[in-house]
Amino acid sequence: MTSSKPTVLFVDDDPRSGELFARFARREPFAVEVFRDPRQALARLGQGPAPSLVISDLKMPGMNGIELLQAVRARHPRLPFILITGYSTMDDAIEALRLGATDFIKKPFEMDELLELTREQLERSPRQGRPARRYGGMLGDSAAIQVVYKVIEKIHDVRVNVMIEGESGTGKELAARAVHELSDFADKPYVVIDCGAITGSLLESELFGHEKGAFTGAHQTKRGLLEMASGGTLFLDEIGNISDAMQTKLLRVVQEQQVTRVGGVQPIDIDVRFVVASNRDLAQMVEEGQFRHDLYHRLNVVKLRMPPLRERREDIPDLVRHFVREFAERYHRDVEGFDEASMALLMAYDWPGNVRELKNLIERHVALAEQPVLHIDRMPGGSPLRPLAESTPRPAAASLATQRVHATPDALAGARGAEALDEAPIDADHPTLEELERRYILKTLRRLDGNREQTARALGINKSTLWRKLQTFGEE
Repeated sequence: MTSSKPTVLFVDDDPRSGELFARFARREPFAVEVFRDPRQALARLGQGPAPSLVISDLKMPGMNGIELLQAVRARHPRLPFILITGYSTMDDAIEALRLGATDFIKKPFEMDELLELTREQLERSPRQGRPARRYGGMLGDSAAIQVVYKVIEKIHDVRVNVMIEGESGTGKELAARAVHELSDFADKPYVVIDCGAITGSLLESELFGHEKGAFTGAHQTKRGLLEMASGGTLFLDEIGNISDAMQTKLLRVVQEQQVTRVGGVQPIDIDVRFVVASNRDLAQMVEEGQFRHDLYHRLNVVKLRMPPLRERREDIPDLVRHFVREFAERYHRDVEGFDEASMALLMAYDWPGNVRELKNLIERHVALAEQPVLHIDRMPGGSPLRPLAESTPRPAAASLATQRVHATPDALAGARGAEALDEAPIDADHPTLEELERRYILKTLRRLDGNREQTARALGINKSTLWRKLQTFGEE
């Protein structure tokens, strides 16, 4: 008789690891199948009842954990997958999250910790998406931003150095603050300095401090920001702008956790966790000899990549609603949101200035608002917005900042000239926004012959979001 228990596939080339997990799980409400060869585990996926969870080590001969993850995702897009990794391979773990891993656990770990994580994954309903969260002002529920949330959660109890990269306007400073405020050390100092706004000699004085009489005008001893941040976090924004000489001095501080004030001779012990950010590609700067490789690797213990807004379009409606509410309150405007045509334009725009550009646009429109429903005629550098009747059918209800249907120019073009969704006039039955979204997604999917990758691209969402929506619709 086949067991009704959910099944967990545990994959690790170390036989002791699998035996230990199976022994600890004997009294758990799930069955365990242990595999030393990831290729055998992959073959098991095509035989018998589908498992409910895969747990895999990262480093294995023949096929590593990330390769196994990719193969599993190709067959079972929604199957939960936990990766076991070490601190030295944190970048691989973050890459696994981007490729669709549900979670990861760091070595060394207690077996009870892994069992608890296993229970959490098995108890989570397949239809439940991760709730939208706010970290230091960040907002969104897209897969791209959730990778950031996940990494911040994972390092809350360790004071490792963090490198944050991303385009201008993506929220790197917000992420840095979240790394500190959501850590177990949030009660310690958090000090920020913009390396791009301060020249070399002044930056050295600000960071290291100086002794009385160290230079003209140094009338008293001054503690530097490195001393002030001791016990907590120092955030160095735009670190790619510091000079070669400053890179050398900073490297010594990061390595030795000691600082000598300008004009001083006695090293002062400090205890600082460094969080750095840059909108320049620091790895490329290392290759080009513009940034010290040893400093780069000292700072790049954990890397956070802030995704550009064009990679998280599904977050735009939530961001719009949030900023509309914020600025309506600030400027005392009776504003509800944007009309549907404007929302379609906001969703289709590439946002080279990212969230900052979106925020500035909304602030401008709310401040100048003369009516509750806002309208955008054109985006920067774009052609005027044609009347909605020329492109897509107009739903009966006035959808404001919650509209999620229209996403990209391709999606708008696909609907142009259509008089119906699901072969019925939209205005005929007054559907809800959720029903409109369902019809539009399924119509786009049919138009692209069931190709989910092309459909996700046309809608301006990622594939995992499309899979979740199709599952919710009962259209797996």
